[in-house]
Amino acid sequence: MQEKDIEKYLVEQVKKQGGWALKFISPGVSGVPDRIVLLPDGRMFFAEVKRPGAKARPLQLAIHKKLKMLGFTVYVLDDREQIETILSMYRR
Repeated sequence: MQEKDIEKYLVEQVKKQGGWALKFISPGVSGVPDRIVLLPDGRMFFAEVKRPGAKARPLQLAIHKKLKMLGFTVYVLDDREQIETILSMYRR
């Protein structure tokens, strides 16, 4: 399974939950997470998507740390089961 397969699954599952998984591109800032996940009732998190077993790079981890210091949640997602687990925590 490739990263694009994991990312596609995330987008589909978020949509099924009534949300939006927007591609996050920030010109001039490298290392931002791949997706901003927006869910009903104003819930959101950032998602860094990786192929199974892959880890975030040091620059990505530094950006994740900055986002977390601002109070945002960031997940590094590398398999479908993990996506299901995370999204189940946001269901109402």
